[in-house]
Amino acid sequence: MNFAWQGQSCGSTSRLLVHDSLYDEFVESVVARVRQIRLGNPALETSTMGPINSKAQYDKVCNYVEVAKADGARLVHGGRRPEGAGFQRGYWREPTVFADVTSQMRIAQEEVFGPILSIMRWSDAKQALDIANSVEYGLTASIWTADIGTAMQTARQARSGYIWINGVGTHFRGVPFGGYKNSGVGREESLDEMLSYTETKVINIML
Repeated sequence: MNFAWQGQSCGSTSRLLVHDSLYDEFVESVVARVRQIRLGNPALETSTMGPINSKAQYDKVCNYVEVAKADGARLVHGGRRPEGAGFQRGYWREPTVFADVTSQMRIAQEEVFGPILSIMRWSDAKQALDIANSVEYGLTASIWTADIGTAMQTARQARSGYIWINGVGTHFRGVPFGGYKNSGVGREESLDEMLSYTETKVINIML
């Protein structure tokens, strides 16, 4: 999850799908990690997360927190304005983590574009793929496993255009970046992007 940009990134992996056998322990680990995020002036090296970029987006994020609570998601971290003199003005929001999110909830279906991570539970591979593919978006996905066969099989079935295996966030030079479904148009960062500016003309001469 791209908390460093307050989740304001089209490639933020904002839904975390965790197997039943690891779920409770993993939620605790995520919360412990998120607690280490240091909010502050993004120009300072000591800060690892800054403010949301506009009032409209700030209001939207605040609303999604309330919507998630109303839908039954369990707030396990954040969800408020941070305390302290430096956070009384501006569009500050704590990094927020919800657990026990289901695929029917709005924070699991809609693009928040803010610092909210949704943790979801699955018990078999088909269920995980159904959850992953249930949204209208399909830009990025990240698959974590020690089995390369499972990784490739899952990647082929995931309806996302840019997939990482055992990693997240890295872009590679010349590799087309773009999504499926309602995630963008075409591809960037590659020859495909250059070709998108090309006008093709065909002239047929009959002799």
